[in-house]
Amino acid sequence: MMGLIYSVISWLLLAWHSVWAKILPGVNFLQTNWDWILAIIFLVLTVRAVLFPLFVKQIRSQRAMQALQPQLKELQAKHKGDKETLQREMMELYRREKANPLMGCLPLVLQMPVFIAVFHILKRLGTGTSDKTLYGWTAAQFDSAAAAKLFGVSIGATFRDGGRAAILCGILGIVMIATTYMTSRQMILKTGWSEDPTQKTMQKLMLYGIPATLIISAVAFPLGLIIYWTTTNLFSLGQQMWVLKKYPPPKMGGKVEPKQPVDPEVAKALAPKVGAKPTNPKRKSVKKNVG
Repeated sequence: MMGLIYSVISWLLLAWHSVWAKILPGVNFLQTNWDWILAIIFLVLTVRAVLFPLFVKQIRSQRAMQALQPQLKELQAKHKGDKETLQREMMELYRREKANPLMGCLPLVLQMPVFIAVFHILKRLGTGTSDKTLYGWTAAQFDSAAAAKLFGVSIGATFRDGGRAAILCGILGIVMIATTYMTSRQMILKTGWSEDPTQKTMQKLMLYGIPATLIISAVAFPLGLIIYWTTTNLFSLGQQMWVLKKYPPPKMGGKVEPKQPVDPEVAKALAPKVGAKPTNPKRKSVKKNVG
């Protein structure tokens, strides 16, 4: 299965490289092979375009979960201390309202095989291999990609290679971790924390867990993969900003605006007198206009 995914990702990467190699033939500005860098960036755009319908479903699912917050609070109060019954009642609520708490993580789950494929392909460029034609590559394409650089650093280099590679991978790695955190935080700030324990755990995992693991993982990531992930995060931030602005999440009920205090003297003056006949302001206004 992964072999097929490796081949598909390779085909997309090579297709975009072919396009940019024709547009920017032999361009090596700032010690950068822009045909390969842009091929990685447009690979991200292609993947995100394919996943966009799932992203919309993710937003709808999160809003459905948000709308269920009052009912979830009632269930938690009703079955406090009885986790088994609470879990059963919540599952029944989700089934009845056709809400899926796992849908919020679906785009991320589907992106993981793609991420693994990009990691595998770019890692081969940095370590070298005897089988350069694997996954649909030609030997010439493999050698060209292996020699591709960003600001003089090979896209297959890692932080552990030291020198300029460590500096560039370190800087972009920090940007990658920061944008990963910002992407999750942006969504949570708009939708709020879930009352469902499972959903809330997933939110915390995406907000804190994934950026924390990247601190360690980024050391082993090839530069090309860091470019891929950072570009994905920047695209996600812009995409979420646009969707949340165009389709803002509904305001949660339950909060009532406090009434303004009324002056006791004013209330006393406006109160109807005992025995007085009720007046009809509209009728009085009509008579006044006729007269």
